[in-house]
Amino acid sequence: MHLTLAALTLYLLSTAGHADLSVRFIEGAPKDRFEIKNVGACAVTASTLTLDLTTSQGALIFDVTGSGAGVEVFQPFEVIAGREALTTLPTILDGQNSVDLPISTLGSGESITFTVDVDDTLGAREITVTGAEISGATVKLVGAEPPQMTRFDTKAKALVTGLTC
Repeated sequence: MHLTLAALTLYLLSTAGHADLSVRFIEGAPKDRFEIKNVGACAVTASTLTLDLTTSQGALIFDVTGSGAGVEVFQPFEVIAGREALTTLPTILDGQNSVDLPISTLGSGESITFTVDVDDTLGAREITVTGAEISGATVKLVGAEPPQMTRFDTKAKALVTGLTC
């Protein structure tokens, strides 16, 4: 009986799918880029992904207008891939430090990529953001049970894990 129960448990664990999300920040000129990719085996559905720069080491902000909190070059928010995965497009105000991306369905292997200008408010080169400066910023997925949160590392990457389907 115990052997059968153990075998069944092992089988169920091995067949459970995961919908892990890889999030990368790529510094660029004139546009910075965020890439969100479902690197798991099943779709992420009816969820909100929040990118929160508040706890970043560089006190980062979004610079989307020519006047306001940002410096020099600015770039508005623009989805360049995966628009169909979002229920609506978020509005980002100049100087804002977080954004909510409402995901309808993001299938396995699919991505959402957007460009925007990100500035640091502590460094000597405010228009250039390094991996170390974005480290500590959070990525949170709500809609998954339980909600999952992770932080960007010094290589400007974050991996949301623990999502099952």
